Amino acid sequence: MSVQIDEEFAGFVRARQHQLVRAARLYCGDFHAAEDLVQDALVKLASRWESVREGSPDAYVRRILYRDTVSRWRKWGREVPYAAAPGERDRWDEDAAPAEVDDWVEGADVRAALAQLPPRQRAVVVLRYFEDLSELEIAEALGCAPGTVKSQASKALRNLRELLPAVMRDATSRGGA
Repeated sequence: MSVQIDEEFAGFVRARQHQLVRAARLYCGDFHAAEDLVQDALVKLASRWESVREGSPDAYVRRILYRDTVSRWRKWGREVPYAAAPGERDRWDEDAAPAEVDDWVEGADVRAALAQLPPRQRAVVVLRYFEDLSELEIAEALGCAPGTVKSQASKALRNLRELLPAVMRDATSRGGA
């Protein structure tokens, strides 16, 4: 039996998989769960590729990823972000090209603060400041209104300022969040 591979889909996966795993890790706090979430999201995307390919496959897969993360959170409860066990390598960003925000995001304090945000606020922060999406793109990815994105971002930044005053002060002075 021969399996037909849609080269356009394969190219999309190759180009986006590492960034999706990094975003998923910020959503859920666990590298291994993030890999599972991305794999499931890509399987769902593959089953709908013909109808989504002409639209916005990025928004479609992000929406799946976000919804599956929230479903997982509701099923299993809030989780403490993944930390490598003694002697185990932390696989954060091992294969991905570094992004400008990596130095800021890779800190355990930031991941811990993100984990304390409600899922929608966390998703808005990740999509806006990590993936550098516009409010309209975030609204499309999360299936909500742009006004909701603005209010969730405002609440998230207020919460992060309380959780991480020194980090937020540094990020603001560098032109970040």
